[in-house]
Amino acid sequence: MAKNLAAPMTAEERKVIFASSLGTIFEWYDFYLYGSLAAIIAKQFFAGLDDGSAFIFALLAFAAGFIVRPFGAVLFGRLGDMIGRKHTFLVTILIMGVATFVVGILPNYEMIGIAAPTILIGLRMLQGLALGGEYGGAAIYVAEHAPEGRRGAYTAWIQTTASLGLFLSLLVILFTRQLTGPSFEDWGWRIPFLVSIVLLAVSVYIRLSMNESPAFQKMKAEGKTSNAPLTEAFGRWKNMKIVLLALFGLVAGQAVVWYTGQFYALFFLIQVLKVDAKTANLLIAGALVIGTPFFIVFGALSDRIGRKIIIMLGLLLAIVTYIPNTPLSVFNALTHYANPALEKAMAMSPATITVNADECTFQFNPTETTKFTSSCDIAKQVMASYSASYETISGPVDMVARVKIGDTEIDAYSLNKLNPAAAVAEETRFKREVRNALNVAGYPVKADPAQINIPAVLTLLTYLVILVTMVYGPIAAYLVELFPTRIRYTSMSLPYHIGNGWFGGLLPTISFALVAQNGNIYYGLWYPIIIAGMTLVIGTLFIHETKDVNIYASD
Repeated sequence: MAKNLAAPMTAEERKVIFASSLGTIFEWYDFYLYGSLAAIIAKQFFAGLDDGSAFIFALLAFAAGFIVRPFGAVLFGRLGDMIGRKHTFLVTILIMGVATFVVGILPNYEMIGIAAPTILIGLRMLQGLALGGEYGGAAIYVAEHAPEGRRGAYTAWIQTTASLGLFLSLLVILFTRQLTGPSFEDWGWRIPFLVSIVLLAVSVYIRLSMNESPAFQKMKAEGKTSNAPLTEAFGRWKNMKIVLLALFGLVAGQAVVWYTGQFYALFFLIQVLKVDAKTANLLIAGALVIGTPFFIVFGALSDRIGRKIIIMLGLLLAIVTYIPNTPLSVFNALTHYANPALEKAMAMSPATITVNADECTFQFNPTETTKFTSSCDIAKQVMASYSASYETISGPVDMVARVKIGDTEIDAYSLNKLNPAAAVAEETRFKREVRNALNVAGYPVKADPAQINIPAVLTLLTYLVILVTMVYGPIAAYLVELFPTRIRYTSMSLPYHIGNGWFGGLLPTISFALVAQNGNIYYGLWYPIIIAGMTLVIGTLFIHETKDVNIYASD
């Protein structure tokens, strides 16, 4: 019998939500520390490596946290379906907490040589594995404790944890910087990692006092637990079809909207619109503060009107308002209100690059270590770094790329056959001439703080965050309800982490490569538009509504 939607939570239900959310916040805190302190960690652990080794470790450091998350989902999903939800995500938080603490005490490269970055990469992989098992466990645990008719509202609290974990990590880092001053880069950076042991102890203590989920207890008592959840989840087409539909019809689109609204928007402000980092971070933080409660709003609303309609509407709104150069384009509006001088310069003094198209490559460079050598790639890279949109014109096969800004033309250069000294001289010359031409044409070096319309930019960023809450708030309950109890942990975790770890995690890199390739500062938005569009079509046609399903069903 459904519970009255207006009835207050019981003490036990509040405890379940608090304990599950708190642990997940701490896991995100641990995961975000590495990214927030990446520059310092690189100096501590990758100093002194030869170029080949540095490239390998940089690649691993970048990829590990994203790539291994689906493997963690499979590993811990299987355990969760065999031994229970509670014990499995106790294990995940122990792994995450211990791995993070060890980073804080790990000797650096100067002390133990190449063993330092090797161990660091191993710890980072453990973090990714643990996070791959944590989210599914927390979402399922809360959903299986929630009364009928309240699963969307209850699991929406889990959806707030990524943003809250980011806030917590930034807060601890800021406090530690103030506390240690100039010593922060030498040893103070270790403190946020060491603090995680306290957070771990609190989380483990709380979770040990929790009971196993009633759905799993019922299934275990009836002898219906799965002995081979991987085979059942992925080896049988009936369930594998739902896994694929969940990935392409729900999570992939949710992931790109999430990363566009919280990460790409920040990148766009700082790297493209040249807003100073402090202002941009404060604006994003403000938008998160305003927007985060909407996770709960849309989670609760999905209990009344359905999960599907809210998520699909969020995707549709994202697609319509991401499309560049339309009256509804939110990123064009961000340019107008954050850097109007750049908007004016692009309109009054458009730029072009005339190139031999055969020497242009797709500049996908996730580790920022690839060196592009052709004059076409070099010209595009420099223009992209200066946030200058341009049109590409095809020229003769043997020509060197030529940049035209207003009435000024500048020849690029190729690194082929140049010695190191000549290459440095050409790079300096080309960047200086391009920058001077941009200055003459009115392209600003950075956004003028006096011209930034703070209320308008904050409103636009809040809108982007609200889109995130629409697609992300109801999705935990949706994924839980799609799969039977006996293989739920295994089945839902994999599409979630492939979607968010791969489709979402690589969004900034892919989008920047698209910008560099095409020349338009808004072109990177076509990646989330296409992925969200795919999900909207597949989800609308093939994903069924689940808010009224019986999640106690084992098959």
